[in-house]
Amino acid sequence: MKLQRHGAIACLALTAVLGLSACGSDNNEPAAGASGSAAAVDCGKGTLNAQGSSAQKNAMAEWIKAYQQKCAGTTINYEPSGSGAGIQAFIAGTADFAGSDSALKPEEQPQADAKCAGGQALNLPMVIGPVAVVYNVSGADNLQFSPATLAKIFAGKVTKWDDAAIKADNPDAKLPSTAIQAVHRSDESGTTDNFTKYLSKTAEADWTLGNAKAWKAPGGVGAAKSDGVASKVKSTEGTISYVEWSYAENSGLKMAKVKNGNGEFTELTAESAGKTIAGAKFEGQGNDLKMSIDYNTKEAGAYPIVLATYEIVCSKGLAADKLPLVKGLLGHAASAEGQQELVELGYAPLPDEVRTKVEAAVKSLS
Repeated sequence: MKLQRHGAIACLALTAVLGLSACGSDNNEPAAGASGSAAAVDCGKGTLNAQGSSAQKNAMAEWIKAYQQKCAGTTINYEPSGSGAGIQAFIAGTADFAGSDSALKPEEQPQADAKCAGGQALNLPMVIGPVAVVYNVSGADNLQFSPATLAKIFAGKVTKWDDAAIKADNPDAKLPSTAIQAVHRSDESGTTDNFTKYLSKTAEADWTLGNAKAWKAPGGVGAAKSDGVASKVKSTEGTISYVEWSYAENSGLKMAKVKNGNGEFTELTAESAGKTIAGAKFEGQGNDLKMSIDYNTKEAGAYPIVLATYEIVCSKGLAADKLPLVKGLLGHAASAEGQQELVELGYAPLPDEVRTKVEAAVKSLS
């Protein structure tokens, strides 16, 4: 299978770049170096309801399956409703935790904290989701884009595939004169927030709309959720969009090389994404682990568009019947074994120095 081969390559690359101690086998048994991780799972009873990021849907499905196999009597529901909807559900008390591709905004933090009696809402990165620039243009393979060209396309300033800006990035490509359909998320999305943050940090002159979960640029075509974006690009000639690597892989979409701060057009691989994450910094205090990613990274060979997918969870104040389930599921997700389960799904596991911080934060929940 394509994803299995991809997973094996990613595993080797991540071992070299991020210092991962081991990689999972096809049957998801713990590999050497992950000893003890399976035994560390805390089993609760009852039902857990969570929602949010569709980018982490495939990762969450894998974690839930593995956890429920270990822990009988548990029902865990994760609805991939989008990051914005997940945070609002957490604030409203209808989600026990939320998945989000962006950390809580300053105006959201106090609302989320209010749900956590005696505590605060933590941002815990659980998986690295590289964002692929995907396209469907017959006869045009191996396309590559600079940040300025991407900004012009998604801002509606470049509207034809044979525009001079695209030709300058792709001098040898056969580019048709057809119209570009730039596809964006129609729902509030952390992927959109990260992609527009990338554009605003790397192409300020051509992208003046800032960053947000809601798409602000005029024109283009909207599609709901990550799978909707992938489906639209797959089925529609002349499209270009941004979507998480796992969805691009699963849909067999063409992925572009992207120019980094070092001037290199870089292919998206586990190794190239890992190089960008290796330079990320923590912005939060204590067990709040929100990260700051340098989209202008000058690291040789780095792929610059990556996002950290978070779980938003209360540090204190979880209901007594929910606490063991939250700690058990997220503890498994943050374990070496849980991270290894992601390699074949098109995600880049957390660098071990980040993973151990997340694991400790989960253990401290009360």
